[in-house]
Amino acid sequence: MYPPSYEFIVFSIIASLVSFLVTLTIMPIFIRFLISKGKVVNDSHKPNKPMVPRPGGPVLLLSIIAGELILFFVTGINEIMGIIITTAIAFVVGFIDDFKIMPGWFKPAALILASIPIIMFHAYDNQLNVIFGNVFIPLLYIPLILIAIPLVGNTINSIDVFNGAATGFLIIAMVPLLLSSLLFGNLDIFLIELPFFASLLAFYKFHKYPSKIFPGDSGTLIMGAMYGSFAIASQSEIIAIIALLPAIMNSFLFLSSVRKIVEHRQIKARPTILKDDYRLEASKEKDAPITLVRLILLDGPLSEKQIVNKIYKLGFFSSCLSFITILLQYFILNIK
Repeated sequence: MYPPSYEFIVFSIIASLVSFLVTLTIMPIFIRFLISKGKVVNDSHKPNKPMVPRPGGPVLLLSIIAGELILFFVTGINEIMGIIITTAIAFVVGFIDDFKIMPGWFKPAALILASIPIIMFHAYDNQLNVIFGNVFIPLLYIPLILIAIPLVGNTINSIDVFNGAATGFLIIAMVPLLLSSLLFGNLDIFLIELPFFASLLAFYKFHKYPSKIFPGDSGTLIMGAMYGSFAIASQSEIIAIIALLPAIMNSFLFLSSVRKIVEHRQIKARPTILKDDYRLEASKEKDAPITLVRLILLDGPLSEKQIVNKIYKLGFFSSCLSFITILLQYFILNIK
């Protein structure tokens, strides 16, 4: 691949600033709007259960699209439009679920539709980039895309359990994805990823503990769908899987314990118990689902902020494993 033009680099920086500033400036206005309309939910892990507005997905989508459209009109790269449409469909799926409790199968099934623009705009390669080289799998790769977007979308959605957990975790997981794109020649994709990363950084300001707004399903599905799209477009699928291991483990544990696809809100037995001092402890109920947080709490009760910090540490550890994989792959390719 040829190096990106100087113009592309400059406009990528501009697009990233636009995405960052759109979130930073519009989110406070949107928070007041949601509060005025009564679109708030209990932040149940805090004293007095403060009411927090939800969802933040619309502003997150607006900021991402604003940045990505700048790059599309400058470069005309079709992959950008495919990723934008995929993300927009994921937003619609999540927005429906924000205001109406849908069956457990709804989000995974509907997110299959979100995968289609990636295929239509050919924002992928028929090669799977593994540690020791590329594997050419043209017949298998399209079904993998149809699985990947729903899987990553629901994985990020499932880890959105505490203030800032999903956003902070994904920011950490984005770093190895950016590095992989930079090192392995997908420089155009690296520049396209920057507005999304900038938007996440700005959104974290409002989502971190104590949250001023919750992303809702619309927000987390945007994050997951876009992350999955970039992993596919940059041929960094293995890197992305390693970076997301804690979240993937959380989804696997939950599904294996409840043995069916079901909404978290429909589970009667909770995996954690809120104590009088507002620390959480692992549930001892036999029917309670097994989750990453429940495993974290096996050593004893923790506050919400302590749990989120442990999730970040796990994300940092898995991202370090991704870095090792990237360096190993880079070393092997250079030897060849």
